Amino acid sequence: MTSFTYQTPPYPIRSDIPQANREVWEHIAKPGCWWSGRERIAIAAEIRRAGTCELCRTRKKSLAPYGVAGVHDHGGLLPDDVVEVVHRVASDPGRLKKSWYEDLLENGLTDAQYVEIVSIIAVVVAVDEFHHALGLELEPLPDPVPGEPSQYRPPGARAAGAWVPMVLADGAVGNEADMYGGNQRIVNVVSALSLIPDAIQMAGKILNAYYIAGDDMPNLRKNCGRTLQRSQMEYIAARVSSFNDCFY
Repeated sequence: MTSFTYQTPPYPIRSDIPQANREVWEHIAKPGCWWSGRERIAIAAEIRRAGTCELCRTRKKSLAPYGVAGVHDHGGLLPDDVVEVVHRVASDPGRLKKSWYEDLLENGLTDAQYVEIVSIIAVVVAVDEFHHALGLELEPLPDPVPGEPSQYRPPGARAAGAWVPMVLADGAVGNEADMYGGNQRIVNVVSALSLIPDAIQMAGKILNAYYIAGDDMPNLRKNCGRTLQRSQMEYIAARVSSFNDCFY
């Protein structure tokens, strides 16, 4: 069955949006750099489960969420530290702490595994929230594709001020030569995923479909074929970012 058909949507949906959603679903079903297809789909399922997790709800209401102990509602397919990352990032990202991240690394999770989890959260939340906004049922998660993770780590990744190493524009060479399409001005929310090169491509597809193409971001006078004016788009983006306690 073809996914994301939108046969009776409440509003017209541009054709590039379902196409981007299909490509994202195909992407999360495949083995990644550090997680298998089965594990990646389990991560996607935990993203959705975080929305009804009692521990996440309690922490969200607490002034000191790191002092609230408990066990997440989970599907039993992933290690506890992975479930913690998924639920915490998906439900309360505005209050993440570097010490929490460093504790994860001390307990055995790697920086690249963390970035791959975050990359899956980013695209699944975007697709699911699109459906929530239109009052549509969530798309069933795809069946995982067999295979083993590549265990590929970009050699050009280095510390650059973020919690995780990144491949900056001047380090995008070799296999990563086309990672940023030749752009020298890369937004941090994109480069922060660069330990997982395929994640950059998927993030770009979502940005292009739901927002605007990366090349058009600096041009505030260009509406990029959207119904809303660019100023209206940025106002909504700023309001949503504020509501979600975005660092920026």
